[in-house]
Order: sequence, then structure tokens, then C-alpha cells
Amino acid sequence: MPGLKARIIYNPNSGFLSSHPALLASVRAWIGTHRPDIAIAPTERRHHATELARQAVADGCDLVFAFGGDGTMNEVAQALLGTPTMLGLIPCGSGNGLARHLGIPLHAPAALALLSTGKPRTIDAGYADGRPFFVISGLGFEAEIARRFNLLTRRGLPGYIATGIRGWWGYRPQDYVIVQDSDRHARSVFTLAIGNSSQYGNNAQIAPRALVDDGLLDLAAVPPVNLINGPPLLTRLFNGTLDRRSDVLQLRGARFTVERVAPGPLHTDGEVHEAGPRVDFTIRPRCLQVLAPAV
Repeated sequence: MPGLKARIIYNPNSGFLSSHPALLASVRAWIGTHRPDIAIAPTERRHHATELARQAVADGCDLVFAFGGDGTMNEVAQALLGTPTMLGLIPCGSGNGLARHLGIPLHAPAALALLSTGKPRTIDAGYADGRPFFVISGLGFEAEIARRFNLLTRRGLPGYIATGIRGWWGYRPQDYVIVQDSDRHARSVFTLAIGNSSQYGNNAQIAPRALVDDGLLDLAAVPPVNLINGPPLLTRLFNGTLDRRSDVLQLRGARFTVERVAPGPLHTDGEVHEAGPRVDFTIRPRCLQVLAPAV
């Protein structure tokens, strides 16, 4: 797609970027060789990527790359919702859930090469308690682990696994009522995920059937996890068959309401917020263009 006015927004503290300066150097080298007109801007604080992306839209950019993980992607994408400006991804986070779902290369120069070979794909946005998400939102264990993970100075998959193992020992399942239309499902739940796409990242497919452009959300409520059912659940999470477990509640719809006994954490694409005892999840269909591999 030659001729697009593009900009790159990156998070210096995201995933491998903070500990692998050669990655940023490879992007700068690609720009210098192929598209010296592309400006690259670092974020300086939380939500700064949204501000920078809004400015890019105001400056007439056709494409804004989020160079980082799903948190950076979320901040950039928020500013592009409902605009003609397309989102590009240069994934270098701890999970890269949206990039993996869309088949975007995890190698930075290959992701940038989609400027020549890629096509726009229009996807949905989920909303959790009014906050947009594009990959996964959730309550319970995953929100608690996201909170702990965000406090780490060094991230990545090993850190996420270590944080999860430590958190599991002391975590207690919570009681939820999941409302879809007139149906109410009362459950004791270890973790509750609502997916716009299929996975957290690293091919951990919590909602294997989810599609980013079907106008629906996919809910997965995982039962209490112990030493007996934990290994089979984990195996199915990573081989894409979690939806075949009869003890995992799987629902699909355009709207869910989740009720719990008290306020608590909620995450949207890994970013943690405090939410009340009732959380509404909705979908906004086909509102964001993403540069993706041509099918």
C-alpha cells in the first residue's frame, strides 16, 4: 500500500523493547532504508500513546503503528476508533494477542513490510465497563495477575508464568452471576475472560472460536483450578481446545453483564482498572481498520 502517510508510536518499556535496544535499531534502520518519511515517537507516560495517536489523526496520517505490546496497541487503537486512520502493529510485547490472532509477523521488519503487502481488515471493539478492548477483557485470577505483572520491572513470558504460579497458591475463586439476555448463570469461577479475539497471547487460546469481525464476544468462565484439573486445563488452553471442556462455561453474544459480590479489578488488554460489582460487556462492530496480511 504505497503512499500512505504513516507514523510509529512506541513504548520504550514494552516487553522485549526495554531490554533489546537492537529491536528499536532494526526498526529505525528499516525506516531509513525504505520509508524515511515515517516519524517515530516514544511514549512518556500512561495514556500518552492515545494522545500521540490522536495527533497523528489530526495530522492526516493514514496509518499509525503501535510498536509494543497489547497495552500500547490498546492505547493507540482507542484514538483510531471510528476514523479512517488504520492501525498497524509492530508486536514486541509479552503476549501480542491481537497480532497473533491476525497473523501479523512478530519480526519487526516483516511487520513493517505489510506496508507493501498488507490489506486493511476491519475489526470489532469490545467494551468493558465502558472501556474499549480489542483482545481480551477479564475478571478474577487474570485481572489479579495482570495487576501483579504490571508492577514488574522486567516482563516477558517467563515473568508472566512466574507471577501466575505465585498468584495461584493464594488465590480463591469468586462467585459470579453471568447474565445474557434472560439467562442467568451462577458460577464459582477461577478466571472469567471475555474475548474479542481468541487468545491472551503466546498462543494461550482462552476463546478458541472467537473472531475479531463477527460482531460478537466470546465468554469463557473457568472453574476452580486444582492440582487434578489444572494440567488438562492448561494443555487445552495452549492447544486450542479449551472450548471442548464441559466444565468451562462458553457463551457467545453481543452483550453480557457480570455480577459479583464486591468491587474489584478488571483488565482490558492487560491494563487493570477498578470496577464495581456489576460490569457490562458490549461490542461495537467493525469500527477499526487494521493493517493485516492479505488473505
